[in-house]
Amino acid sequence: MTNNERSLIERAQRVAEEVLYPDAVAVDLDGMVPARHWEALAAEGLYGVAVAGLDLSDIARIIEVLAGGCLSTAFIWMQHHSAVRSLANTANADLRESFFADLVSGRKRAGAAFTGAIVQPAKLWATRIDGGYLLTGDALFASGWGVVDLLQVAAREKTADAADTVVSGLIEATAAETLSATPVCLVAGQATATVRLRFDNHLLPDDRVSGVAALSDFCTAQTIGSRLNGAVACGIAERAIDLLEQISAGPASLLREQWHSVHAGLDNMPDPDVLAKARAVALRSAATLVAASGSAALETGHPAQRLMREATFTLVATTLPEIRALLVDGLAGDAFEARHESRRPLSPGVAPARSA
Repeated sequence: MTNNERSLIERAQRVAEEVLYPDAVAVDLDGMVPARHWEALAAEGLYGVAVAGLDLSDIARIIEVLAGGCLSTAFIWMQHHSAVRSLANTANADLRESFFADLVSGRKRAGAAFTGAIVQPAKLWATRIDGGYLLTGDALFASGWGVVDLLQVAAREKTADAADTVVSGLIEATAAETLSATPVCLVAGQATATVRLRFDNHLLPDDRVSGVAALSDFCTAQTIGSRLNGAVACGIAERAIDLLEQISAGPASLLREQWHSVHAGLDNMPDPDVLAKARAVALRSAATLVAASGSAALETGHPAQRLMREATFTLVATTLPEIRALLVDGLAGDAFEARHESRRPLSPGVAPARSA
């Protein structure tokens, strides 16, 4: 790890512990991320993490640290980097010149809306016209609305013969006659300001197009995003384990071993099974913290119930279908095994347990 890498991780840790985590309860209850969070991230140079030359595992570590501080802040901040990476690699030099420096510095913030292009069937379509594309359809979950300045949007190109091309570009993140936003009420991370976007022949001009790619290539590129989304779950799990350690050291130690095992697997560009396990560890760690905290965990504002809801958030948010299927099978399998064990006949001489 170079001094620059160490510095960025340490800066993220400082922001998480001194700024984000102290505000986490208020952010969860109020549904709004305070401006000081964005200012602290910008001051520490964390808006340029995607192009700082870090290893993927180091970027993931920064995400873990921030997610363990404040899920909503980390989630919006993560999606900003889709636009940063896109501009770093685009052939549209004028577009890069217009926005790249401002995005890397945090003077401008960006969100992302990709789901409309990658779901089957596609929900968001781009129709070629002179001077650009018209976008029509829905982007189901776009976060940071009202917080970000720009939106990195992806749509499936509508052609006469096929629909296997994805058009990407930057648009202004503001409502218009051809672009409307409907707020989505979430079980956790309400401060992510997540909306459903409706496009009605909304213009993406050629000078805002960052790239056109085959659908297969576009989806392959999203595998990195899946790895980084696994880091969100790891960050929540780590925070829950840290809090559990103050109450019940033994279970915390066992869960930390599980966390380390999953973490080691994630560092090797993991398969869907490892990504699913990261989410399961987050849920298990948060549930254990709730149980150890007792009835106090049911109180609004208690960190255990918030982390439990946030772990639930990670089960489905930005989760690919194959990961979701593994989670369903795995969680249901645990329940099946537990039920099966409870129905096994007792060994001779063992009396059944009495209810309390």
